[in-house]
Amino acid sequence: MKARWAWAMVFAAAVLGTGMLTAPVAGASGPSSVVVPESHSAAVNGAKVVSGVPGGSTIEFDVGLALSDPAGAAALATAVSDPSSPSYGHYLTAAQWEATYSPSQSSVDAVTSWLRQQGMTVEGVTADRMTVSVSATAAQIERAFATTLNEYAVHGQTLRLAANDLSVPADLAGIVTGFNGIDEIPNTPADTTGADSATPTTNGGATPGTIPYPPAFRNPRVCSKYYGAKVDTTDPAYGGGYPANLPYTVCGYTPEQFESAYGLTSQYANGDNGSGVTVAIVDAYASPSLLSDAQTYYSRVDPSNPLTSSQFSESVSPTFNRVGLCGASGWFGEQTLDVEAVHAMAPGANILFVGTKNCFNSLFRGVQQVVDDHSAEVVTDSWGDNAGDVLDSSGIQHMFDNVLMMAAGTGISVLFSSGDFGDEFATTGLTSADYPPSSPWATAVGGTSLEVGPKGSRLGELGWSTSKSDLCTTAFVGVLTGCTSALVGTYLPPAPGVFDYGSGGGTSYRYLEPAYQSAVVPADLADRNIGVTGHAGRVEPDVSMDADPQTGMLVGETQLFPHGPAYAQYKIGGTSLASPLLAGVLAVVDQVRGSAVGFVNPALYDLATTPNAFFDVVPASSPQALSRVDFANTLNKSNGLLVSVRTLTYEGPETYCDATNNCSTQNVALSTAPGYDSMTGLGTPGPDFVTDLAAG
Repeated sequence: MKARWAWAMVFAAAVLGTGMLTAPVAGASGPSSVVVPESHSAAVNGAKVVSGVPGGSTIEFDVGLALSDPAGAAALATAVSDPSSPSYGHYLTAAQWEATYSPSQSSVDAVTSWLRQQGMTVEGVTADRMTVSVSATAAQIERAFATTLNEYAVHGQTLRLAANDLSVPADLAGIVTGFNGIDEIPNTPADTTGADSATPTTNGGATPGTIPYPPAFRNPRVCSKYYGAKVDTTDPAYGGGYPANLPYTVCGYTPEQFESAYGLTSQYANGDNGSGVTVAIVDAYASPSLLSDAQTYYSRVDPSNPLTSSQFSESVSPTFNRVGLCGASGWFGEQTLDVEAVHAMAPGANILFVGTKNCFNSLFRGVQQVVDDHSAEVVTDSWGDNAGDVLDSSGIQHMFDNVLMMAAGTGISVLFSSGDFGDEFATTGLTSADYPPSSPWATAVGGTSLEVGPKGSRLGELGWSTSKSDLCTTAFVGVLTGCTSALVGTYLPPAPGVFDYGSGGGTSYRYLEPAYQSAVVPADLADRNIGVTGHAGRVEPDVSMDADPQTGMLVGETQLFPHGPAYAQYKIGGTSLASPLLAGVLAVVDQVRGSAVGFVNPALYDLATTPNAFFDVVPASSPQALSRVDFANTLNKSNGLLVSVRTLTYEGPETYCDATNNCSTQNVALSTAPGYDSMTGLGTPGPDFVTDLAAG
C-alpha cells in the first residue's frame, strides 16, 4: 500500500491548492516577491533526488502571461461554440482576439525587462503575447525564481524538476501565470506497434535529416484482411470462458475499410472529402521521408486517392534537441500514422505538418503557432502527459488553456489523443486523466476495437482495453518470462492475462464539469473525485474512433533494416490513430458546413440523443479475444514466432509496482456502458454523424 500513500500525498499537494497567489515572501528573487502557486510539478512529491542540476547547464523554458480579460475570453469561446447561442460560429480573427484578450504590451515589457535583468536571454514572444520564450542557466533560474533544481527518479526516468513553487517579483504577480519547460515532463506519443523505438544515447541536439530512422518492425502475415477472416486453429485454447478458436488480429485496416466502416463512402461520392480544409498535425521532430512515404503508401494501398505535393506543407524547427530523453526517432512512426490517417478520412484536405524542437514545451508552442497564424481549421495532437491532469503544474495548464480558448474563439478544432494506458494506474500508481485531453477546452479522442467485415461494414465496435497472455512454447523456454518445460503449451499468465494498454480517460481533479457535459455525463462519473475536490469534474474522452493495435491501421514508413533504410508497411494503433481519423472526419464536416465547426465539444454533446449520430459502444455480450503472432526479432521468423492472446474490452485487475517493488492492485477504472461512458465517451461516429454535425 506504500504506492497508494505516496500518491495520496501528491493529490494533497497538487489538487487542493487555492489557485491564488500567496502573500509576499522573502526569497532569492527579492524581499518583495510572491510565490506562483502550483508552478512546479507534483511529480516531485515522494520522488527520489538523483543529483543536483549543474548550475551552468542551459535550460529553455516559457513564461506564461495572464490574459487581459480571461472571463471575457471564456465567454466568447463558449458563445461561438454553442449551437443554441445566437453567436454560434461568429468567430473572431486572430488579430481581433489578440486586440481584445491578449496580455498588454506593457505586461510583456515588464516581464521581459525583469528576465533580462536576471541575466536571462529572451528568445522571443509569441504573436498572441501570451508566452515569452527564455533560455537561462540553472543557476540563474534558481536565483531568480527562489527554487532548487534537482534530477529526480520518476517512473523509470531521470527528470529535472523544481523542488518547490517558483517566485516572481510582487509587481509581476498579476501578470505571470506559470512556467513550461523548467520541469521536465516529457510528452509521449500515443501510438502502439509492439516494437521498441530507437532512443539515441545522446541527449544533445540534431538537425532535420540527421536523426536515424527507427529500427524496422514488421508483422508476419498470420493475420486477417478483415475482422474474423482467419481463425487460429493450431494453438491451444485460451480458456477462461473465451472461444476455443480465436480470430487472428487484423493485418491492418486500409483507408477504404475505414471510410466504409465509418460511413463516409456516400460523402465522397457527393464530392465531400475535406477539400478546402486544412488539418494541422503537431509532433516532435520530423521524418525526412514523411511525404514520400505517404505518397508511396497511397500509390500502393489506395491509388485512387493520392496525396499530392500541393496538399502537403511543413513547418519544421531548424534544429532539434533533447533527442535522447524524447526518443526522437520513435516519433517518426507517430508522424507517419498521423499523416496517413488524416488523408484516409479526408483525401481532399490539405495537411500542415508541424515538427517541433523537442517533446517538451515546444509541442505546446507548435499548437500555439497554428492558432496564432490560423493556418488550419482542425489540429490533431497524438501526444500528451501521462496523468498530466495531476502531474502537470496548474501553471502549464493555465498557459495552454488560454491557447485553447483562443482556438475556440477563432474557430479552430483542437483534438488530443486521450492516451494509451487506460486510467494510468498501471503506469503511475494513480488514477488520473492525461493533460491536455483533460482540459474542458480540448476535444479528447478515445479508442475502440473496430470490427470491419468482408464488405467494409462495421460488424461491431468495443471499448479498447487489452490484457495479454503469452504462449509458452519449446522455443522460448527460459527466454519468455516464466516459461518452463513444465508449462509448454500454456498461456502466461492464464486467461484473462494482465492489463497491457487501452484507451485513456478519467475524471479531472483540476477542472469543474463543463456545462456541455452536465446533462449527458452520468453523475457517478462526474462525481468520481468529489471526495477530494468537492465538485463534479470534467470527464474524458469526449468521442472515440478505432485505436486497438489488434484492429489498427496499415501504414507505410521508411525504417532502418540491417541493410539500411527502406520503406515497409506494418500495423499500428493507439489513440494516435483515433485522433487523426477524427480530424479527417471533421475536415469533411467543415466542407459540408461551408464553415469551420470550431471547438466541437458543445455540438457533440448536443447530438448525444440524436439517433444515428453516434454508434453507442457497449459491453461485449460474451468474452472476446484475438490471437496475435509476432516475429521474435521484429523482422523475420529466423528467431521464431511469438504467440499471444489479446483480450478485448478488458475491465479486470491492473497492478502498479514502484521502484522498490511495492505493488498495489485495483480493477481498471474505465468501462463501457450504454450512452456516455468513461472508456469511449459519447461513442464513435454513426451513419449520420457528418450530416448532423454539419447541420448544427
